[in-house]
Amino acid sequence: MVIEPKVRGFICTTAHPTGCKKAVEEQIAVAKSYAGKIRAGKKALIIGGSTGYGLASRIALAFGGGAATLNVMFERPAAGVRTATAGWYNTAALEERAREEGLYAKSINGDAFSAEIKERVIAAIKRDLGKVDTVVYSLAAPRRTMPDGTVYSSALKTVGDVFTDKTIDMRTGEVGEVSVTPATEEEIDATVKVMGGEDWADWIAALDNAGVLEKGALTLAYSYIGPTLTHPIYRDGSIGMAKRDLYYTAKALTKKYGVNARISVNKALVTQSSSAIPVVPLYISLLYKAMKAANVHEGCIEQMCRLFSDKLNVFDDEGQIRLDDYEMDEKIQSAVKKAWQAVRTDNLSEYADLDGYWHDFYRMFGFRADGVDYSADVDADVPIAEA
Repeated sequence: MVIEPKVRGFICTTAHPTGCKKAVEEQIAVAKSYAGKIRAGKKALIIGGSTGYGLASRIALAFGGGAATLNVMFERPAAGVRTATAGWYNTAALEERAREEGLYAKSINGDAFSAEIKERVIAAIKRDLGKVDTVVYSLAAPRRTMPDGTVYSSALKTVGDVFTDKTIDMRTGEVGEVSVTPATEEEIDATVKVMGGEDWADWIAALDNAGVLEKGALTLAYSYIGPTLTHPIYRDGSIGMAKRDLYYTAKALTKKYGVNARISVNKALVTQSSSAIPVVPLYISLLYKAMKAANVHEGCIEQMCRLFSDKLNVFDDEGQIRLDDYEMDEKIQSAVKKAWQAVRTDNLSEYADLDGYWHDFYRMFGFRADGVDYSADVDADVPIAEA
């Protein structure tokens, strides 16, 4: 079948297997340039390792560090005329390449919040790896179903007051204003349930209780802080409440289980999550322009390779790893602030990298990759052998 991108809102409902494979191969090439420099462990569990920072973490550890990797994902295979999700194709491409190079790389597909998936993962670790020395928690789920059937959904809202600022309609390029309403207490609690540290703690407890977690293992969760401009939504909003809970969870895990639990504060990038947050797409497009002009722009794989080679033992005053150091550099933020004040619909191209934004958006789903013939028939049904 010939696969074309079908964009609805902030997601693409199709994915291209050849384009996803090309993107994975490009990330593998970056990871290989770090061979001998990756300082993390050799047996890694990646919870949420099929897209974004989770996928890049898995690639960096496997192809840069030679690690065995077990991935937990929640992806959909192809069915009839419907393509698989991008994460499915990413995983298939990574694991095919890993087999060629003699690396252990397997996945378990299902709801990472559930006890069933935790049990399956533990069984796979006991059977194949014995124990894991690295656990990356990189879930970006919009909702969580509890054992009693209760469903919690995250909310992208402020806390306390209405927030009004510039935004952009990414389809039309029109710069306007948006107002974000405050979250209710119920919405805040639900967002913390979905995006906070509770499930991360459940994973570490389950692994430790089963005897499959190495003493002193490294475990990482990813977060974002950003500039004052985005604080009403990110740092001080409902997401911020969840990320604060993640931070305190890291402290508690280190104390209770003797693991090295850390938060890595990463750079703003185009993701399905960030595309849905008001204000943020405009900020990212301005940030891309400034960082590319200064030659300090990084994608997911560059960030994760730098994390595992250079930043694991470099912390801020709160004990967090700051991979957003290039983004938060005073010169970069000064340029973004000036652009934010000046940008309008009629001068957007002067200040914003919309082409770069859309390039990254489509690349998430396997489109716009160099050297891929998108007019060719491809087999959308790509198998994955689950652990």
